[in-house]
Order: sequence, then structure tokens, then C-alpha cells
Amino acid sequence: MKSFVFVFFAVFQFFLSAFAKPVCVNTDFFKKFDDEYLTKYIYQAIANNHQIKEANSRIDRFRYEIKKTFADEFPQLSANANYLGVHFPTGDNNIFIKRNSFILPFLVNWEVDLLLKNKDKIKSKEAVYEAELANQKATYISLLSDVAGAYINILLYDYLIEKQKDILKNKNLNVDFENKKFQFGISDEYSLNKEKQSLKNEVDYFDNLIKNQKTMLYNFSTLIGESAVNFEEIKRGKIEDFDYTESIPEIICSDLIYSRPDVIEAENRLKSAKFDITAAKKDFFPRFNIMALMFFDTAGGGNFFNWNSSFAFLLAGAAQDLFNGGRKIANLKIKKARYKELFERYRQTDLTAIQEISNALNLIKQDKLLENNSKEKLILEKRNKNIAKSKLDKGIISKSDYIDYEINTNQKEQFFANAKAARLIDYITLYKALGGEL
Repeated sequence: MKSFVFVFFAVFQFFLSAFAKPVCVNTDFFKKFDDEYLTKYIYQAIANNHQIKEANSRIDRFRYEIKKTFADEFPQLSANANYLGVHFPTGDNNIFIKRNSFILPFLVNWEVDLLLKNKDKIKSKEAVYEAELANQKATYISLLSDVAGAYINILLYDYLIEKQKDILKNKNLNVDFENKKFQFGISDEYSLNKEKQSLKNEVDYFDNLIKNQKTMLYNFSTLIGESAVNFEEIKRGKIEDFDYTESIPEIICSDLIYSRPDVIEAENRLKSAKFDITAAKKDFFPRFNIMALMFFDTAGGGNFFNWNSSFAFLLAGAAQDLFNGGRKIANLKIKKARYKELFERYRQTDLTAIQEISNALNLIKQDKLLENNSKEKLILEKRNKNIAKSKLDKGIISKSDYIDYEINTNQKEQFFANAKAARLIDYITLYKALGGEL
């Protein structure tokens, strides 16, 4: 008997452990940016982010939902210890039952799943569990995409701020030059005010960059599970050295659409709804129950746990509801309506998947063109700056005129950095659109 119980629980635990699937997310994609800090923060987010921990706990909850439903496959055994106190009419000497005794009943109740209704419920729970696994993977992918996107934006702000400092330095020089011209009567007040206004605009832009950089650092700290007050401790590389080391495919296989977590989730929820309909139909058929009762007592003449002091019976039969106010019909219609709802959601999810992948590919294509155009403009501006430097050395142009070329070059460098960051974030967008399969 002990061996049977041991084998039963071993098989039961093996059944449960079969559902404990580790989440599989493609983290190698982020290593292709060849940045040690990004790789470190990706794994830190997986380990520390509370949304990830919440998703993991939710998976455990649904895994035990399967355990709960699977338990209905087996008989239910219960035992109760009861005190029995009785009073008999006086003078009756033919009753050989003790007035004070104890009764220990063992009750077994088993609803035999002849119609496999509980099997359908288990399959429904399994499908929901698979849907939640897909949802968990989507949480991972969304988090890692947010971490990588925020990291790229932080690198971009670092670069833009440094270039803006150079621009402000040159703008201040221009204001000084213009002020001296005004004092000597070479320039008018309008030109001086125009330079001051231009400086103020650049100062405003610089302040906005600082504000956005700090906001991004706060958000990034939260994503990786750190306190926002430690934002200054975040180490990172440079946007100039940051790039994707492999090529991005221009054409995506349509089969990859079905590897997206949202598509897998919608498909499994649809499967679950179908099993729910089958189980609801089987509710109209009789239930088959087996009930057994055996109790030992000290009321009779025998000893406790003795056959002479025991009572037992076995009851087996079918039970059928005759009237329940239309509850079962309503339940079946609810399940069918739910299936139609999930079917339309599944179709919409497919369309959304195609749209997001197509949009990501188009963004990559267009942003590559914009980046190339920005790069060509930057090259031309640097040539113009070199030409202006030669003119300055020969005394053909003034220092103020040459500073304008330096400012223009810095601005073109900012435009190029923006275009490069947009392209890199497009890669992250495609990674997310493909469900991490990139």
C-alpha cells in the first residue's frame, strides 16, 4: 500500500513538473551590438525587474490551476473523528450499544469521468497555461526592447549634449564679437539682439536635452531594477562606437509571424475556449458517481478497528439534473460566444502582426536612407568648414564667419546621430515585432 501511494505521488509530481517550462528569449540579439554595458543591463533587467517577477509568479499560478483540475480525476478521501452520545429508554436491556462512544468514518467519493469531461477541462487549463507562457515571453521581449531602446537614447543624449556644449561655446563667442561690433558702431542693435536671441534658443534646446536625458536615465534605472536616485552610476558606451554588427534581412519569412507571443497566446486561448464548449455540452449528460463509506466505532461490543465494530457500504450510480432554470443552456451559449470573441481577436492579432513587421521593415529602409543623407550632408559641411578654415588663415573671412561653419558642422553631427539612433531603434522594433526571432 505504501509503495502504491509513493508511486502515485511520484507520477503526480512528474505530471506537474512537465509544465514548468523555462522561458526562452533570444538575448543573443543584443550581443550583436557589441556593447558590454548593454549586455550587462539586459541580464540585470531579467534578474531584477519586478514586472518579470510578476509574470513568473503568474505562470506558477496557472501551473497550479492545472494541478487543481487534475486532482478531480482521482477519488476524494476524507475522515472525521466524532464523539457519539446517545440516550436510550430506561428498562430496555436488549440494546448493546454504549451510551458514550467514538466514531471514525472514512468516506470516499469519486465522480468517474466516463465522458472525459474533466479531461476537456484539463486540456482547457493546459491551453490557458500555454497562452500565459506566451504572455510571459511577450513581457520579457517588451522589457528587453525597452531596455535596449532606452540605452540607445541615453547614448544619443550624451552625444547631443556634448555637441550642444560646443555650439553654446561658439554662440557665446558670436555674441561677444557682435557686441564689440556694436560698441564700435560697426553693427546695429538689431544684429546684436538677433545673436542673443539665437543664443537663447540654443540654451533652451540644451536645457531640454538635459531634462530628457535625466528622464531617460530615471526610466532606464527602473527598467533594470535600480532606484532612480542612482541614475548617475549608470555606465555606458558612446553612440559613435555603438552599432549592429550583423545584417538585417530585407525579407521576413511569413512563418515567423506565428512565433510571435501574442499570436501564440491568441491561438491557445482559442483552443481553450473550444475545450470549454465541449465540456459545457457534456454537462447535459448524467454524472457517474461512486461513493463508499466505512466507519469504525466503540459503540458496539467489538474493539476499535475491528470488523465487529465496523460499518461499510458502497453506492454507485448515475445522477441527472431534471431542472436547473436553463443554467446549462446559458453556460453553453456563453462558451460559444466567448469562442467567437477569441476567434475575432485571433484574426485581428494576425493582421496586427503583419502590420507591425511590415512597418518595422519600412522604417529600417527609410531611416537608412535618411541616415545616409545625413552622413553625406555632414561630409559636405566638414569640407566647407575646411575651406572656411583656409580662408580664415588667409584673412579672407572673419573669425565670426568661421564660427558659423563650426556651429553648422556640430548641428549636422547632431542630425547624423539622431538618424543613426533612429535606425538602431528600428532594429529593436523589428526584434519585438518578430517576437524576438531576429
